[in-house]
Amino acid sequence: MSEKRVALVTGASRGIGAAIVGKLVATDHQVIGTATSQNGVEKIERDHPGHKGLVLDVMNEDSIQGFCDELNNLDLSPSILVNNAGITRDNIMLRMKPSEWNDVVIANLNSVFLLTRHFLKPLVKQKFGRIINITSIVAHSGNAGQANYAAAKAGVTGFTKSLAREVASRGITVNAVAPGFIDTDMTGKLTDTQKEGMLSQIPAGRMGEASEIAAAVGFLASDDASYITGETLHINGGMHML
Repeated sequence: MSEKRVALVTGASRGIGAAIVGKLVATDHQVIGTATSQNGVEKIERDHPGHKGLVLDVMNEDSIQGFCDELNNLDLSPSILVNNAGITRDNIMLRMKPSEWNDVVIANLNSVFLLTRHFLKPLVKQKFGRIINITSIVAHSGNAGQANYAAAKAGVTGFTKSLAREVASRGITVNAVAPGFIDTDMTGKLTDTQKEGMLSQIPAGRMGEASEIAAAVGFLASDDASYITGETLHINGGMHML
């Protein structure tokens, strides 16, 4: 690269998102990371001096529009978009509230559409782009108590494939990464019994690391991955094989 490419990572203050920011910074990108709070923004900028943190609530369309306007005002135009931000609202179907369904679909699927739509036109004009969507193993395997999350993430997979077909001729790749059981704050809340049950299903015999997901994103964002599009890269230690 003759100059640093600008990469935008949503949900970047912790877990997988924070690891992705670290990887992209290390591979000489100029990174914008988002968080839902000012504390999260300050953490991103503290961890990566010279890079930008901004507040973004992916569940709020006004917040998304304001965020996009702010990037325009800062004259920042990402050529790499990593849609990572998301939430869970787990419940079995018999007890799932409409709000639990809607919140998860809005945060995990609608936001991907809204952010991608906003940034797509500049990518088409410059004939280069990398769009990388973080999905989940449950989009392909299913998981009891996560019908909302699995449906939203499966939607992201379909979105990825469809958009890849639309923009491949413009030098834009669109791919997804589907993490399995990764050692993050979210999995840290599981009981030892729950963890043992999950680990028994993983041939590798361990949880994955956020850095391993970040490495895959770094590859897909690179010039080495220019002929890969419409794919979902599964990183789960063999827990689910297609």
